[in-house]
Amino acid sequence: MWLGFSGAALLVASLVYAVPQLLAGPEGMSAADTAGLLGLPVGVAALVVSVSAQRHAPEGGLADLARGWAATLAVQVKETEERQWRQLLGDDIQRINLAFAVQPVPARAATVPADSGRLFDDTPTIPDVVTYYRRTHPRRLVVTGAAGAGKTVLVLELMLALLEERGADDPVPVRLSMAEWDTTIPLRDLLVHQLVDVYDWPAAMAGELVRHNRVLPVLDGLDEMDPTQPDGMPSADAARALAALRALNTYQEGRTAGPLILTCRTAHYDALTSRMRLLDAARIDIAPVPPQDACTYLLQRADDPTRWAPVLEALRDDWAGPLTTTLSTPWRLCLAATVYARDGDPANLLRYSTPDELDEHLLARFIPAATALYPDHYDAARTHRWLARLATHLNAPNPGPDLNPPADSRPGTDLILHQLWPLAGRRRVRAADALLTTFAVLLPPLLLTLLLFAVLPEEETAPLLLSPQQADLAVPVSVALVSVFAGLGVARSRQRAPRHIQWSLLWTRDGLRRFAAGLRRGLLTGALWGLAGGCALDLLAWSWEALPPEQYIKMIGFDDSPELPGWLGLPLILLALGVLSGFVGGILSGLVDGASGEPSTANKPRRIIRGTLPHGTLAGLASGFTGGLVGFVLASLMMLVDEDASGSGAGIDIPLGSIMRLFLTGEWTELSMALGGTHPKINGVYINEGRQIASGLVLGLTAALAAGLIRIGLTRRYLVFLMCTRGKLPWRLGAFLDWCCSAGMMRLSGTAYQFRHRELQQWLGDHPNPGDGRGI
Repeated sequence: MWLGFSGAALLVASLVYAVPQLLAGPEGMSAADTAGLLGLPVGVAALVVSVSAQRHAPEGGLADLARGWAATLAVQVKETEERQWRQLLGDDIQRINLAFAVQPVPARAATVPADSGRLFDDTPTIPDVVTYYRRTHPRRLVVTGAAGAGKTVLVLELMLALLEERGADDPVPVRLSMAEWDTTIPLRDLLVHQLVDVYDWPAAMAGELVRHNRVLPVLDGLDEMDPTQPDGMPSADAARALAALRALNTYQEGRTAGPLILTCRTAHYDALTSRMRLLDAARIDIAPVPPQDACTYLLQRADDPTRWAPVLEALRDDWAGPLTTTLSTPWRLCLAATVYARDGDPANLLRYSTPDELDEHLLARFIPAATALYPDHYDAARTHRWLARLATHLNAPNPGPDLNPPADSRPGTDLILHQLWPLAGRRRVRAADALLTTFAVLLPPLLLTLLLFAVLPEEETAPLLLSPQQADLAVPVSVALVSVFAGLGVARSRQRAPRHIQWSLLWTRDGLRRFAAGLRRGLLTGALWGLAGGCALDLLAWSWEALPPEQYIKMIGFDDSPELPGWLGLPLILLALGVLSGFVGGILSGLVDGASGEPSTANKPRRIIRGTLPHGTLAGLASGFTGGLVGFVLASLMMLVDEDASGSGAGIDIPLGSIMRLFLTGEWTELSMALGGTHPKINGVYINEGRQIASGLVLGLTAALAAGLIRIGLTRRYLVFLMCTRGKLPWRLGAFLDWCCSAGMMRLSGTAYQFRHRELQQWLGDHPNPGDGRGI
C-alpha cells in the first residue's frame, strides 16, 4: 500500500516538473533536453513497475526464495538445538548409543528399512536413526519410551543429523512442545507461529516456508497434553491428545501423508491407541540401556576409571539387580556420571537394595554435584531451596496466572518469568502492585511541584496546592485521581502478551493498519474529551458563578473568532484543542501500535521483559503530551480575571489561542517575549506564564507515568513479584535460571525454563529443604 502511494507521488512530481518546462520554453531547448524531460516520467513509471514486480514475485520466484530462507532457518535451528543437546548430555560430548525396535501396528503402517536401529554407528543390518528415518515411507515416525528413556535425546540427535546432511530441498526440522498446542489451531498455522515466536521470522516469510513444505514438524511430548492419573496413565478422556492425533492424521503434503516426528511415553501411547493412533507412521520404542553399553558410557565419562571399578563389575555380574535396573535409562545413567564426576565414591551406589532408594540417592546428590561442577556465587543449599520453591509452584494445579483454574488443570512444566507472579500470592502481588503504582504516579509530580515552588514566585504556583478556592483544586485533584485510578486499574488488569518495538513492522500492511487505527483512536478520544471538557467548563462557570463563558473564550485568546454564543463557543474551541491533542497523541500512539510486535524467544527470556520498556516509554510520551496540554488549558481557565475585572493589573495566564496564533503566523519575537514573561499584554490580558507551564508539566508527567506504567504491565508486575519474594527467590531470577541451564539442572525451551527432567521437578517439590533426601 505505501509503495503504491510513494510511486504515484513520484510519478505526479515528475509530471509536474516536466510538463511546465516543455510548455514554457520549447524554443530554447535542445533535442537532448526535450528527450530528457520526456523520459523523466517514463523512467519513473518504469521504476515503479519494476519495484512492484519485485514485491509480487511469481510462484517460481517464491519457491526459490523459500529455498534460500530454509537454509537460513536451518542455521538458526542448528544453533538452538545444539545448545539444548549439550545441556541434556551434561555439557559433555559422550553419548549413549541408544537402541530401538519397531513396534507392530495392525494397519496403515509406514514402510521401514529394518526391525531395529541404533542412535549412531550404523551397520549394514542395523541402521542409525537418521538413515532409518530417511528410508521410512512416508516419513512419519512415532518415538516412544519409558520415563527417562532418552526420547528427547534421540529426537535431538536425529534433528542435528538431518541438519548436518541437509540438501537444498530438504525440509528443516523444527521442534514444538505439544503441551502448548491449542488444537483448534491447524498444524500449519502452529508452525508459522513457531517460526515467528521462536526464530523471529516475519509472518509472511514464515507462511511461505510452511506453504512450500520447507518445515518438518517435530512434536515433543504427546503425553504432556492432558492431566494424568495417579498411576501416570492418561485421563479417561485425554481430549487434547486425541484431538492432536486427529489433526495429525489429516496433515498432508500433496497427495501423501505429511512427514513428521512425534514423541510420547510408551504406556501413555499404548493407552491412546485403543481409541486413536497416528496413521501411516512407523513406531519405534527405545530399549533399556544394556549393561555393556552402560559400562562403556561410564568409562568414557570418567576421569579416573579405577574409581568406577566396583560399579562396572556389579553391572557386568548382576544384570537383574537394582543398580542395573536403575542405570538402564539414559537419564539416571547420566545422573550417576554427573553425581560422581568430581568427588565421592561411586561404590556408594552398591549400598542400596531397591531402585527407588537408588533414585532417591542420585537425586539428592545431583544439585550439590552440579553446583560443584559449575561454581558461581550460588551455593548448593540456596540453589536447592530456590528450585524447590519453583518446583512446588509447578506441581500445584494451574500454576499459570489465570484467576479461575480449569477443572482438568495439570501440573505444569514451563517456568515463564512474567507468568510467575502468582507464586508470591495473587492478592499480595495485586495489592503491592496497586500501592506501588499509585505512589509511583503520585510522588514524581509532587517532587516536581516542590521544585517549581523553589524556582517560581508563589502567586504562579499557588494553583498547584490545595486551597480554599474551588477552582484551584483542579490540578491536585486531577493528579490524585489519575494516581488512584492507575493503581486500581493495574490491580485488576490481566497480563497482556509481551510486546516490543520493532520499527520494521511499521511498514508492513498490518503495521500501517495499526498505525491508522491508533491515529483514529487518538482523534476520537481527543474530540470526545475536548467536547466533554468544554461542556463541563460551561457547567462550572454557571454553578460557581465565575466569569461568563464569553470571558473564558477571551482568556483563551479566540475573542476575534466569529461571533458565537458563549455557551456554544467554549465547547467548540476545546473540541478543536482536543482534536489537536488527539492528533499528536494519535500519531505517537499509532507509531507505538504499528511498530509493536511479539518478542522473539530466540533471545533469553529475561530480555523479553526488558524489551517491553521502550514500548511503555513511547506510550507514556503519547499520553504525557495530551496530559500536558490538558494541564496547560486547565491552568488558563482557572478563576481568571482580566485587567478590567481586577483593576489591579495582576498577572494572569497566557491565552492559549494567542500563543497558537503567534506560532502559526511566524511572529517568533512576540512569541519568545510572551513565553519569557516580557510581553505586557496579549488581547488585553496580562501575562503570568508560570501557572500554565507548571500545571502542564505536572499533569503531563502524571499522565505519562500512568500510561507508561500501565503499558509495561508485564515488566512492572514481574518487578513487584521479585519484591514480594525477596529472600525466598534470588533477586536476579533470570540470571539464576540461566546458570541452572548451564549447570544441567534446567533447560530452555522457547520462552520457558524447564527442569532437566520431570522426575527432578517432582522430587524437589517433595523435598523442599536440603538434606531431606536419603543417603546424601
